[in-house]
Amino acid sequence: MELRDRLHNLLIDCSDAEVEDFSTWMVKRFWNEYDKERMDARIVMENKVKELAISIPNGTVGKEYNATFSIPSNIVMDYWFEGLEKTGLAYNVDDNNVCTITGTPSEAGSFEVIMSYKYKGWIDGNPILQRKFLVAINPDPRTLWKDIPTPADIEYFQPDRDHTYVKVESINGVSQKDIVAASQRGRSHAHEGNPRDDHFRVEYHEPSGWYMMAVADGAGSAKYSRKGSSIACDTAVDHCKTYFDDKEKLADFEEYITTYKDNPDGEYLKLMTDKIYGLVGNAAFKAHKAIKAEADTKGEPMKSYHTTLLFAVCKQFPFGWFVASYWVGDGAMCIYDKERKYIKLLGIPDGGEFAGQTRFITMPEMFKDASAIYNRLRFSIEQDFTALMLMTDGVSDPAFETDANLNKVEKWDELYDSITSEVELTDDNTESQYQLLKWLDFWSQGNHDDRTIAILY
Repeated sequence: MELRDRLHNLLIDCSDAEVEDFSTWMVKRFWNEYDKERMDARIVMENKVKELAISIPNGTVGKEYNATFSIPSNIVMDYWFEGLEKTGLAYNVDDNNVCTITGTPSEAGSFEVIMSYKYKGWIDGNPILQRKFLVAINPDPRTLWKDIPTPADIEYFQPDRDHTYVKVESINGVSQKDIVAASQRGRSHAHEGNPRDDHFRVEYHEPSGWYMMAVADGAGSAKYSRKGSSIACDTAVDHCKTYFDDKEKLADFEEYITTYKDNPDGEYLKLMTDKIYGLVGNAAFKAHKAIKAEADTKGEPMKSYHTTLLFAVCKQFPFGWFVASYWVGDGAMCIYDKERKYIKLLGIPDGGEFAGQTRFITMPEMFKDASAIYNRLRFSIEQDFTALMLMTDGVSDPAFETDANLNKVEKWDELYDSITSEVELTDDNTESQYQLLKWLDFWSQGNHDDRTIAILY
């Protein structure tokens, strides 16, 4: 029935023009009410979406990214993102409205990401709604570090990195252990163009078969610590080379070792300790005196040359390896056997009065009496081992985090596995020195000191 007839049935007399006008008015009125109701519903749904705890966390260039969140299907029936591709990330929404954002960000910056969505009750013709997010992709912190070369004209210049490989020839067809060592200037020093303060010295005394290894960490706050560390290493090794060159003295020393092997207690322990004092203890004391002589020549206080020293000598005998050591300061020195799950620390890292401090071979109290030296000496006879490792705290701090962890074999396993993932510790591999130097460039948040390590394997 037409609208005019309906009106007439209601005793409403109107012209055709009035009917047409009424029809238009009625449609507009109800449309406006309908449209307002739909708009109110849309606003309600839009506010609900704004209140959803959706988070797109910040990322870092080069670091794997993974974020997951879900949106209730009774609020949003379909949604998608625009702008994520600029960050190097991609998204996926599953059938349960769960969104996963993954990828590896490739560009740093602040990016606007738009989530477009169809709300519950949306029909064709309704507007697509949006919610905007600001996503920050932080730069790779490694790219923020500068690498400013150390000025070549500074006093006591030494290169920003060093490495060496000591190849020991086979004896009667039996492979011998070799030494690899490397030292890398820390990022904190490189960022400001300051010199490397670490040093090492490793040698094999072929006539006697003795190995000598020394690493030292010059105090960053000390003006000439780089010279202190080099004097300490060089003096200790040179003293032992002179000792081993003396055939009579060497024969006597090795005879004591053989006797001690069969009589490790009582009188023989004391006699062996005295012999180690004469070799390793004197090496440390001579290092102290050599640094003092240099400081006196320059008119500088000893503290200007503050340095740690980790020093070890060892030789393989028919009955096993004899190892002797001296340790002052932080860092780590250990005999490690991977197969036997065995470790033996060759000393104890010691700190100073305050956190972040340590003790140095340049301190007079390190040699105030014989007991001060004896307490830092270690010696033992060991089975064959995987590696003898000496390192400064630039390596030990990120590897072990606490001194207590130095006593955990699993932490040494992790360190050794990390090294051998990049360094081929195989017989006569001269390339291992370059591989080890590259490995020292590993990233560890907050650990940017000089790094030095020497490995007998």
